[in-house]
Amino acid sequence: MIVFELICSGNHRFEGWFSSADEFTAQRGRGLLECPVCSDRSIEKLLTAKIGHTEQVAPPAAVPSPAQIVPMATGKSLQAKLHELIDHVLTHTEDVGAAFAEEARKIHYDEAVRRDIRGTATAQEAEELIEEGIPVLPLPIPRPGDWH
Repeated sequence: MIVFELICSGNHRFEGWFSSADEFTAQRGRGLLECPVCSDRSIEKLLTAKIGHTEQVAPPAAVPSPAQIVPMATGKSLQAKLHELIDHVLTHTEDVGAAFAEEARKIHYDEAVRRDIRGTATAQEAEELIEEGIPVLPLPIPRPGDWH
């Protein structure tokens, strides 16, 4: 295997692992290489210094061919999935704000109607809820207007 330091036209740097330098050239020629950050297909090798042994290493006896090429998830598609998740949470939960810990306890101990809630809690409150056996999950939901 050979590892190349690669860069896209958007200046995103990443590694690519290939069975040979010719395989890199072939994959790039067929348009199979894509930046994992921005999906750019204009990929170049960066110059790198050889490190380590200078002796020739025998190639592997046989390099298996991939059965199929599975496209790598792109930064944009991952961001879209995160937005879908956040939209689902916002649509299907009740915002109880800073009363989250108190309301979660009431629901857990059947002192309030069972429903899906969201809100804010301090790290200490979240830890106490978990110690009581009340499941909580911190979610990275940005404030309205903070979406990029």
